[in-house]
Amino acid sequence: MSLTPFIYSAHDLPRRAGEIRQVSLEIDEHEELGFEVLAIAKDEPIDIEMTLQSVDEGVLVTATVQSVAIGECGRCLDPVEIDVDEKFMELYEYDVDPRQARKADKKKKKADKPEELSEEDDEVRHMVGELIDLEGPIRDAIILNLPINPLCSADCLGLCPECGAKWSELPEDHAHDVIDARWAALQALKELNLPENGG
Repeated sequence: MSLTPFIYSAHDLPRRAGEIRQVSLEIDEHEELGFEVLAIAKDEPIDIEMTLQSVDEGVLVTATVQSVAIGECGRCLDPVEIDVDEKFMELYEYDVDPRQARKADKKKKKADKPEELSEEDDEVRHMVGELIDLEGPIRDAIILNLPINPLCSADCLGLCPECGAKWSELPEDHAHDVIDARWAALQALKELNLPENGG
């Protein structure tokens, strides 16, 4: 497991079912998390409050993730800041001795269909020794809950499609003369001031 800011060592948590530890983490540097229009910047701190509980299978992590995502309004393009406050719960199974793992796999293959086994394995997270990789659950908790089309306010009026000015800063009677494209050629001829017939 490569060491990233999201790797946490649970060496202080005894492997006895029922043991609990409260942990506070702050991740100061990380990859940008989010979308092009709204994301948690690389240097924006991510605060994590975790409860780690030993269970028979491994370590159950219950966490709250807090940070600030910065982007632009999808209507008027003004800067927006959105507070991120998400929760997740994830079970990390203990490392298993390779010999025991092979025996367990043989038993599962007899009881389950291969495709069902592979789907189940995809959903299970494993510890590597005492290390827990928090990146996946944190990334999911943040990205899956960020608005795809962020707004500076629910009643944002956006921009005038003709001049690009903000509707909130324009007078109520603001309007543009719209010329039907079908008549645009005739309008151009009229502006040439051609002589009338018989002139």
